[in-house]
Amino acid sequence: MNKIKIDIRALSKNDLVHFFEKHSDKSFRGNQVYEWLWKKGVHTFDEMTNLSKKTRTLLKDSFSINHIEVNAMQKSSDGTVKNAIRLHDGLIVESVLIPTANRTTACVSSQVGCSLDCRFCATSRLKRMRNLNPDEIYDQVVAIDKQSRLFFNKKLTNIVFMGMGEPLMNYKNVLIAIDKITSNDGLGISPKRIVVSTSGIPKIIKKMAEDKVKFNLAVSLHSAIDKIRTQIMPFNKTFPLTDLREALIFWYAKTRRRITYEYVVWEGVNDTISDILALIDFCKFAPSKVNLIEYNPIEDGLFKQANSKVINNYVSMLEDQNIVVTVRRSRGKDIDAACGQLANKKQVMETDSELLNEFH
Repeated sequence: MNKIKIDIRALSKNDLVHFFEKHSDKSFRGNQVYEWLWKKGVHTFDEMTNLSKKTRTLLKDSFSINHIEVNAMQKSSDGTVKNAIRLHDGLIVESVLIPTANRTTACVSSQVGCSLDCRFCATSRLKRMRNLNPDEIYDQVVAIDKQSRLFFNKKLTNIVFMGMGEPLMNYKNVLIAIDKITSNDGLGISPKRIVVSTSGIPKIIKKMAEDKVKFNLAVSLHSAIDKIRTQIMPFNKTFPLTDLREALIFWYAKTRRRITYEYVVWEGVNDTISDILALIDFCKFAPSKVNLIEYNPIEDGLFKQANSKVINNYVSMLEDQNIVVTVRRSRGKDIDAACGQLANKKQVMETDSELLNEFH
């Protein structure tokens, strides 16, 4: 009977030190292994070349490294790269590298599927299979940093938790992953360059504030009118706007950091002056920024992007109230890599073999 091995990356640095002390080895071996796992991001014990063969055998006999694998890749005409990520248990998530002139951004997933039910999002059509472990989130960032250096000759600069899943429904693991990503023992990326985007879980937003997190918060809002928001995001019935606003007021009081709202404008849904006034009223309690996002249609075609006149109305009325507003154009639409389109339409997506071989 095969022994079930512990994933070594579930252990802390102190756990690793104690492991080696228990096996009558030097305690600093724990620090060496920790550095190999997190700072250097190796996926096999044989890559730990400053350890003796005996020590590497001990590690192999005791632990596993449940690493991800970039299973397929596609590159958009605008340079965006979409990855199909195979997890150790065979499940698939998707992540995206978004390049611009001045930076590269990793859009990472936090769940296989999603806990919520936003009607406009392809990911919500998938059954939520499980939360991602901290190392699985971390590995996505490592892989995209490698792609950024390889394809664009620059290190990864920004991270957004806007891939598959609701990050605050996997709060503990997301927090651990961000701690590893920002640590000098890990990737050393500043938390100011990380955005966690949530559809709005009031209790967890308050907890984030109490935990004094250093990363930035974005809220996927899309309507500041309860009836409309519940129609497009049914979980709003459980977490209504009054509760969300109260949590955001608490967040701002604790952090003094600007809140970003992600907002898609759809024809016949939220395209009236009343919708704009409600948005202004909702977000004016604290410094805020509204990102008006181009809609990326999914297969059922229930939602249609509002016309440019409506978008211009939003921009002018928000700016009149001194609310920062930007209009975001979609990236990666031709490979279904844009916001709301990550859905694993196939268990294994079509891949650019040449691109994949270059990466590996």
